[in-house]
Amino acid sequence: MKKWYSLIDKIYRKENLKLAFKRVKRNNGAPGIDGETVSDFAEKLEFNIEFLHDRLKTSTYVPSPVRRTEIEKPEGGIRLLGIPTVKDRVVQQAIVNIIEPIFDKTFHPSSYGYRPNHSQQQAVAKTERFMNRYNLKHVVDMDLSKCFDTLDHEIMMKAVSERISDGKVLELIRRFLKSGVMLDGSFNATEVGSPQGGVISPVLSNIYLNQFDQKMMSKGIRIVRYADDILIFAKDKNTAGNYRSYATKVLEEELKLKVNENKTKLTSVYEGVRFLGFVIRIKTLGVDPKRIKRFKDKVRRITMLVSRKNPQKREGKSIT
Repeated sequence: MKKWYSLIDKIYRKENLKLAFKRVKRNNGAPGIDGETVSDFAEKLEFNIEFLHDRLKTSTYVPSPVRRTEIEKPEGGIRLLGIPTVKDRVVQQAIVNIIEPIFDKTFHPSSYGYRPNHSQQQAVAKTERFMNRYNLKHVVDMDLSKCFDTLDHEIMMKAVSERISDGKVLELIRRFLKSGVMLDGSFNATEVGSPQGGVISPVLSNIYLNQFDQKMMSKGIRIVRYADDILIFAKDKNTAGNYRSYATKVLEEELKLKVNENKTKLTSVYEGVRFLGFVIRIKTLGVDPKRIKRFKDKVRRITMLVSRKNPQKREGKSIT
């Protein structure tokens, strides 16, 4: 397996930092703990690029803690996000620009989340193909509890170092993992996890979970994974149960993640497999009713908002 020994100079190259900022600007996003917006960064672009270039070149760049915020999950509950500063997002994107192509070619062919030229639709199509064409009609629907927040840093760094031997890059990634969280004005250290909201977190999570993917492949077990949504396929219910036990052992004992046993379930093509907002059955594919309900609820909220702003236009019918 090829290792990469000199990458930091590619990361701090000004052209790479400018490309990283363009991608950060495209996504916009909220400010971090320093209050600096993407527009603020852009106003002093050359100065900021020079600053990042110098700090990265001299290995003196220190990431800021992320700003903790909460968003509602579509299915209910709260998801915790960690918002990095714009400077940190640019540096993270600069790292991703260089390391993602190195790792992506090593990823499992049925891993679809957070990868260039991969999509939810492709993941659903692969699922349908496994169940209908390969006759793998029994499925383990694995649910991981707070996957991003529980990634073990030492396991992560070991996985990254299997391909990257540049100590400066490894130290920079470790600094981001250990950068901490600001919550109600207080600093909280981060001993585990890579916060959702960080530019680098999706790539790191794929590097981490690729270890699970490869373990399953080595046993001849077919899977489809989209980020932390995992399906495992089997020809019969007993085999599916055995696969579930093996997968749980790998995830919990080797990768130190937590499988949510209450939400992890055995299902089949006969009942309909829910995955990424779709329901997959025998040679049919439909939209999950929960997804339709969320869409209708969103339309209702927009309709009500428009009606409040334009009371004279309330004669129209809302979706029911």
